[in-house]
Amino acid sequence: MDFHLGFLVLCSVLVLASGNSRNLPIVSFEEGYSHLFGDDNLMVLRDGKSVHLSLDERTGSGFVSQDLYLHGFFSASIKLPADYTAGVVVAFYMSNGDMYKKNHDELDFEFLGNIRGKDWRIQTNVYGNGSTSTGREERYGLWFDPSEDFHHYSILWTENQIIFYVDNVPIREIKRTEAMGGDFPSKPMTLYATIWDGSDWATNGGRYRVNYKYAPYIAEFSNFVLHGCASDPIEPSSKCDHASNSDSIPTGITSEQRTKMESFRTKHMQYSYCYDKNRYKIPPPECVIDPQEAKQLRGFDPVTFGGVRRHHGKRHHRSRSSTAI
Repeated sequence: MDFHLGFLVLCSVLVLASGNSRNLPIVSFEEGYSHLFGDDNLMVLRDGKSVHLSLDERTGSGFVSQDLYLHGFFSASIKLPADYTAGVVVAFYMSNGDMYKKNHDELDFEFLGNIRGKDWRIQTNVYGNGSTSTGREERYGLWFDPSEDFHHYSILWTENQIIFYVDNVPIREIKRTEAMGGDFPSKPMTLYATIWDGSDWATNGGRYRVNYKYAPYIAEFSNFVLHGCASDPIEPSSKCDHASNSDSIPTGITSEQRTKMESFRTKHMQYSYCYDKNRYKIPPPECVIDPQEAKQLRGFDPVTFGGVRRHHGKRHHRSRSSTAI
């Protein structure tokens, strides 16, 4: 994609005001992506618009966008492996770590598998300018089983905000503020999708590991949206700068969307770095504390989010809600 086309594409994202990727052009795998690793563990289906990534005892697998992008809307429909998936990590993310070793930017969707009978969890994370010492993780349950069908996972990244969506419902918003300093992602990034063995940390801190008796684990991807300004990091295009300031870029979440986001976070958020009193006695400066979120998280895990010692006894487990909002 050349810079002029990238600029025109990005300037058309007015439809993103509703977070609706269904109105955006779908690209085939060959148009937008290339094989990253995993040999034949990556399989492009006959329609050219769907891909299977698999993990077995030999290797995981992954693919990568052919271009780097400076801002835009990026989405895929994903169906996760079923049954016993402890230790399995499926990731859909943006990064420039291969180019900026010490000051890379990153925007993550990470899907964390679980033992049989326990739900997948979804984690988002943001790094900017190499700020890996300040993890900005949030973790959530979902209102559906992501292994039963495809669901849409999207990232909107502009000069001043980042929004993560699940099925066009915003679940997290990060605004560029003075408090973040240079930690807001600001350099061109590539889009990735991978499946890999995260046994050492992904499920209960490594207590439950990948069991290859259930392999291959297959993650299915389709409906690729690469709706951004393609950028050359060596010679950044000024058109990307103009596009990022365009009036067609949404400047915030609508009131209806915010109601849905607040409902999702109240019902389904399981972890947020802003409320983790074990890691941060004082929340990082960009955090905006929501009393309702704080109360919900203290009920979920009073040790982490309340700063008190848990009494001995049966731990309370929250059941998954039947609705998202």
